[in-house]
Amino acid sequence: MGIAELITAERIRLEPECSSQKRALETLAELLAAGDDAGGPGSGAIFEALSAREKLGSTGLGHGVAIPHGRLADLEAPRVAVLRLGNGVDFDAMDHEPVDILIALLVPEAATSEHLDLLAQLARGLSQPDTIAALRRAGDAASLEQELVRRFRED
Repeated sequence: MGIAELITAERIRLEPECSSQKRALETLAELLAAGDDAGGPGSGAIFEALSAREKLGSTGLGHGVAIPHGRLADLEAPRVAVLRLGNGVDFDAMDHEPVDILIALLVPEAATSEHLDLLAQLARGLSQPDTIAALRRAGDAASLEQELVRRFRED
């Protein structure tokens, strides 16, 4: 499974203002919980998983990009959520730059190799300056979705 297949419009949000890393993770958790009629994990459990991972070390890659991620036992399939901020937030990234593009990944607890493969796909795609620039240029959520799918389908 590839990242392009996991990207959905209902899990993409453009936020002009975000006050903190915590608020960004809360928003991503809400997006990752959205549209789950099957009784999957709620946003609180997702937020805790993302926060626990951040406590181990920042998922900020640099150049304004972060890939918060986590694993949950009661999740049936991987999910991706995208948050693009108008103003970046401190994410304790290696380059100390504020983060304005966050792509969160949530996978079932037992999916260790799939988790690593999906993270690698994200890291490869988000290490390309032209991809980052295209994501910042997207004017709305639909354009951002199209750009992400196109860029990660090429991976």
